[in-house]
Amino acid sequence: MFVISPRLSLPDHEIETDAVRAQGAGGQNVNKVASAVHLRFDIGASSLPEALKAQLLAQHDRRITREGVVVIKAQRHRTQERNLEDALDRLRELILAAAHVPKTRKATRPTRGSQQRRLAAPWAPPKISHWTRRVVPLADRGPDIRPTRHCRDGQPSLHPEIREKRHE
Repeated sequence: MFVISPRLSLPDHEIETDAVRAQGAGGQNVNKVASAVHLRFDIGASSLPEALKAQLLAQHDRRITREGVVVIKAQRHRTQERNLEDALDRLRELILAAAHVPKTRKATRPTRGSQQRRLAAPWAPPKISHWTRRVVPLADRGPDIRPTRHCRDGQPSLHPEIREKRHE
């Protein structure tokens, strides 16, 4: 009996395991020992609850084939026993991840301070440098002021003809 959780377990005959040769660098036993484990688990033919089967099949996991069979290859360890334990642990994690039901969000009212911060942020006066000044269109500057090529601090100076008329 393969125990997934205290409430959930699978009979051993539903899980198929095969010993195969591991990939990677060899050694003395490279062509002799089959230490990797292929685990196959048919979701549709299993004794899992129907809701859990649907959750497992809905997962987009590359280890689940189109036919609904979980295929896990374990070859991390040097011994077949440890690779079998590793494959069973990964199957347990996959089933527990599908069985996990996220907690539903409980709606709460926003605090008064968070509402005030939210409303004040977009309409707050911008922090303007004291060097920058508002640009006034020529039509709004009045008849006495015409821009010249020599303007100081972004402010238009008086045109020389108008300046002479004022000083008369």
